[in-house]
Amino acid sequence: MQTLDIMLPHYGDTALLQAAVRSVLAQTDGDWRLSVVDDGREEGVPEWFASLGDSRVSYRRNERNLGITGNFRKCVELVESTHFTMLGSDDLLLPGYVETVRAAVAAEPGAAMYQPGVQVIDEHGRPSVTLGDEVKRRLYAPRTRGRRLVLSGEPLAANLLGGNWLYFPSLCWRADAVKAVGFRTDLSVIQDLALIVELIRRGERLVVDPAPAFCYRRHSGSLSSAEAVTGARFGEAVRYFSEVADDLDRHGWPRAARSARRHLSMRLHALTMVPGALRHRRSDAVRRLLGYALTTAE
Repeated sequence: MQTLDIMLPHYGDTALLQAAVRSVLAQTDGDWRLSVVDDGREEGVPEWFASLGDSRVSYRRNERNLGITGNFRKCVELVESTHFTMLGSDDLLLPGYVETVRAAVAAEPGAAMYQPGVQVIDEHGRPSVTLGDEVKRRLYAPRTRGRRLVLSGEPLAANLLGGNWLYFPSLCWRADAVKAVGFRTDLSVIQDLALIVELIRRGERLVVDPAPAFCYRRHSGSLSSAEAVTGARFGEAVRYFSEVADDLDRHGWPRAARSARRHLSMRLHALTMVPGALRHRRSDAVRRLLGYALTTAE
């Protein structure tokens, strides 16, 4: 494995961005290269990066706003190494992240995706336990029993389409596999799952390493949370799951296709968002969320 490229697409809170960058600087394995692609216009950010004085850190600001998927695509285009991570600008690497993923790649060099152990934190950086994360951990995530697992094929696709237990910003990716597929421009909050399922359909493997290496931040200000309250994200999900189910049927993976059509975890997620929509007095969102959650699966 060459130097790990850490790509950081940014738009939002400058303080959280700086914390994410500091977590990269604190790595026990210094063989990394950080590229920040700023889709915002916050004052003082370019100057802060210039003050770091670390040749491993590069910063560029987009001339125009590309949006979340557009910025993801640009980050992938800029990857130079064999492997990369797409770090969220509100997330944190634990000090051993680079060391952990490099060891996983060395052990299973042919895989396309590497999932290290993840700790969930809230907007204040405190450990957090959410219903969604507990459901994913208990019902969908594999039992590693302290060892690396290698997963692939239709069983993995069916599992993830039933409940996506991966943490996208924590994944280490094999660059050539991702560049061959890319992020879909017609998706804004489920594009990570679409990429992962397509990689699996093409025969790529996922390595799960239980060693804690990443802090994933959950807070109400995220794009996915904002769209969930209005019900917008679930309209995109319905379209994607219907489309991928048909694709998987044609591919000869009926179990994965059935899992996509049922997408039970996403339906349950929609149901849990109803109280928030009620608090915001969004009767239109309540109707959409209930309609999505309670529609009979094909």
